[in-house]
Amino acid sequence: MSAVLRELRPLLHLECRDVTGETLAERLAVPPEWIDREVIRPLDRPFSPVGGLVALFGSLAPNGAILKRSAADAALFERSGRAVVFASPADLAARIDDPALDVRPDDFLVMQHSGPKSGYGMPESGYLPIPAKLAREGVKDMVRISDARMSGTAYGTVVLHVSPEAAVGGPLAFVRSGDRIRLSVRRTPPRSRRRRRRARASESELASAGDACARVSALVCGARIAGRGRLRFRFSSRFAPGRNVTTGHFRTDSYIRIRR
Repeated sequence: MSAVLRELRPLLHLECRDVTGETLAERLAVPPEWIDREVIRPLDRPFSPVGGLVALFGSLAPNGAILKRSAADAALFERSGRAVVFASPADLAARIDDPALDVRPDDFLVMQHSGPKSGYGMPESGYLPIPAKLAREGVKDMVRISDARMSGTAYGTVVLHVSPEAAVGGPLAFVRSGDRIRLSVRRTPPRSRRRRRRARASESELASAGDACARVSALVCGARIAGRGRLRFRFSSRFAPGRNVTTGHFRTDSYIRIRR
């Protein structure tokens, strides 16, 4: 840890004292015996020029989602694919290794109803396994999207913490197998430093949003109705039937886009 702190020294408040009473400056003044530079890089020569995490915003996750970029395959950062949807962790467990599952290596695996307000309580299930029949073909990574979380040691092109989550009627709840989703982690020119997502929804889908939420998550939706008197779908003002729209709270240039 001291070796890491020495590299971060220009960024630290060196007057802080530790449990021994020494200031951080005093502690770090002692030179290290040896540092393996393939393990701890100097501050001016990092493993990656960008941070390990990237925040994604767009019509599939108006309030944001997280991708651990440092553990993902950059070849999948600019990609569109067909959604293969699992309604819950239980549905995933039941079907992911089914030889009859309609899935291809360039598809996007999507899992719904695994967020904090789901009946599953946001388990570390966001690291969706590669379907068995694709794993046997040598597929190592696919784009995976959910409102769940995953272990910090897991790897892969996995979009997590999609918000609003499916259980409260977020757009993730209305993705269906066969929908097209676009993922982009591209850095844009300075004039437009935002990541974005676009979506297309039909009149009938928007009209039945409340019914769909009640059907897939009756317990959670019921609680919201009892507590607030009505269901609120935060994406409703951002979706327009028959035309592409974008969210109004961009912070980056990456986006996920769903289109029927």
